[in-house]
Amino acid sequence: VQLVESGGGLVQPGGSLRLSCSISERTGTVGTMAWFRQVPGREREFVAAIGWDLYTGNTRYGDSVRGRFTISGDTAKSTLNLQMNFLKPVDTAVYYCGASVGSLSNTFASRYRYDYWGQGTQVTVSS
Repeated sequence: VQLVESGGGLVQPGGSLRLSCSISERTGTVGTMAWFRQVPGREREFVAAIGWDLYTGNTRYGDSVRGRFTISGDTAKSTLNLQMNFLKPVDTAVYYCGASVGSLSNTFASRYRYDYWGQGTQVTVSS
């Protein structure tokens, strides 16, 4: 599985950005897709997850982004998206997409359950 993120950049507080993750996989390999973010010196933080197999369409969100961010995916086009609205300076981070071979479960927020990662894309929220 290969993952390539795009769409990061500089945005003012209150603005919006849309991240995308292109997924190359053998059919049926991926069970869950997710977005995480990381700032230097801190743990990789869960942002959002979505079922990619039996639970296609089911979503989960981290508390800090719920109501502002929306995760979506197109399994036919092998693309994962993250629409980020009402961005805040604390959202500044490198954003990573991750893929798990397991189905969406109660461990969706743990970075250790994801088997593949992209290279990350920088999001900076600043005036």
